[in-house]
Amino acid sequence: MAIETITKDNFEEIVLKNDKPVLVDFWASWCGPCRMMAPVIEKIAGERDDIVVGKLNIDDEAELAIQYGVMSIPTLMVFKGGEVHNKTVGVTPRDEVLALLD
Repeated sequence: MAIETITKDNFEEIVLKNDKPVLVDFWASWCGPCRMMAPVIEKIAGERDDIVVGKLNIDDEAELAIQYGVMSIPTLMVFKGGEVHNKTVGVTPRDEVLALLD
């Protein structure tokens, strides 16, 4: 499954109104740890069709990052039923990212 690019224009539709759990990667292009997480996020997106995976660039979507209290990146949040279900900050092993989805 492809990774969705999340913006303020599609956030409600992709994240808040989705029937599936949504893994949102808050990231920025200048962030080294974010680049380290990218292959992990891509692999999970390719393996799981029971979730939606999206990336939200905090430089482009600062308002959403502030709204959800993102202070450091990468921040991964799992949304279920329009609410934050789980989150982690920093470089996170694949198994821990998958555990966030449970």
